[in-house]
Amino acid sequence: MTTFELSRRAVPSLIVRDWAGSTNADLAVDVRARDATDSITPDLTTMITDNQTAGRGRLDRSWIAPAGSSLAISVLVRVDGIIPVETLGWLPLVAGLAMARAVDAVLPGAPGRAGLKWPNDVQIDGQKVCGILCELIPGSGVIVGAGLNVLMTSEQLPVPTATSLAIAGAEPDATLPDRALAAYLTALQSLVQRFRDGRGDAQASGIRDEVLARCSTIGRRVRVEVPAGSALHGTAVGVDQEGRLEVRDESDTVHAVAAGDIIHLRGGE
Repeated sequence: MTTFELSRRAVPSLIVRDWAGSTNADLAVDVRARDATDSITPDLTTMITDNQTAGRGRLDRSWIAPAGSSLAISVLVRVDGIIPVETLGWLPLVAGLAMARAVDAVLPGAPGRAGLKWPNDVQIDGQKVCGILCELIPGSGVIVGAGLNVLMTSEQLPVPTATSLAIAGAEPDATLPDRALAAYLTALQSLVQRFRDGRGDAQASGIRDEVLARCSTIGRRVRVEVPAGSALHGTAVGVDQEGRLEVRDESDTVHAVAAGDIIHLRGGE
């Protein structure tokens, strides 16, 4: 694994693991242990590995990638007393926006190929390249986790709707993981600070407008499959102050969706 010299300059502490079960879980253990003493974990402390063996996605799904093909990235974001709990649903979108910027930074050609699918996917030309998972540690902050497909080949893709930076055209040399990570951490630090300065108000901070401009879900016909097993059909029309997707159904009622699988529908579906 690279030494990540560029990325080390972007955050106060970068922990590089040869392997990890889950960087989110491991960083959370470290944070709780240090915060229980006088040695408080610095804000934006980051843990990474290119060999995660027990990663978890949204809705507690497993996430595993071949060693060396992807980066598992976990960042501690301090929020207590700064960002209201009710607006923490914006953090996956903030992280997704940061990753979209990073993806654009390492891809050739004009920027703008990277977009967001609500609530936690980053896509290149509609193909998933990254998933985001945020986990609250009461009294300490939020662990912002990201799984980024970096050097994954077409044969290694978990599903046909996925892609990687290398497949999408990024120069697949030994520096790519560091370049992508450094760009992500730099963008994340800037966006998180704006979100804090706005006291968790995505509209006042300008983040809401940037997310909406990047979000391919907005304006699309969607089917929302919620954990309880029911489904909602309608058009995604916005994201509210708490980070929930706003879906207008056939009766013109707007529903605020906090969690669920979002399927983008075609034409007459």
